[in-house]
Amino acid sequence: MFNSLFDTTATGLDIKIALICAGASLVLGTAIAITHMKTSQTTKGFLTTLAVLPLLVMAVMIMINGNLGTSIAILGAFSLIRFRSIQGHAKDLLSVFFAMMVGLALGMGHLLFAVIITAIAIVAIVFFTFTHFLEPDARGRVLKIVIPEDLDYEDVFGEIFQKYTSRAHLVKMKTMNMGSLYKLTYDIKLRHGVKEKDFLDEIRVKNCNLKVLLSEPCCEEEI
Repeated sequence: MFNSLFDTTATGLDIKIALICAGASLVLGTAIAITHMKTSQTTKGFLTTLAVLPLLVMAVMIMINGNLGTSIAILGAFSLIRFRSIQGHAKDLLSVFFAMMVGLALGMGHLLFAVIITAIAIVAIVFFTFTHFLEPDARGRVLKIVIPEDLDYEDVFGEIFQKYTSRAHLVKMKTMNMGSLYKLTYDIKLRHGVKEKDFLDEIRVKNCNLKVLLSEPCCEEEI
């Protein structure tokens, strides 16, 4: 069913088939970019990358065409590339991998397979984005507290956690400022109806008004 458009017995590449795959790669890449735009916060530069990436990956696959020497040369060229942009979100990485998969499929001539997988993946991304399926608990938080070294962190926040949270687990601890401070990282779940400001105010009283950070698990920041 998913036969390749490329004739492996031919001595050269049919220009019409190559143009068809190139056009399909741009169309599918644009569909991936539009899907990412509708489901995530992004930039025009990243969307342009998603739209063009399948075409470039397809071109690389055609150039390799089973030639070991060419594949090693291309691998060496790509090893010189360094991506110096900021770290992306999980959905950004998903979209990049999605675009590369489409380019690989088209580079091998599997046009129908690429179209079907693209359609299925787009439906899945839209479904998971705009429904509550696989959505984590909205009350889950990451709490980071800076305390002085002489404060007994094992007991000092116990009553506060019991009052405001249904779960509080210390997941990481490290020293700061030559050991004069500790930074504690907790995985917590706030109780229903809790005001975050009241919770943070009581934490600040106990930690001598040093830095406190409360964030969602997907938006962790350093303090």
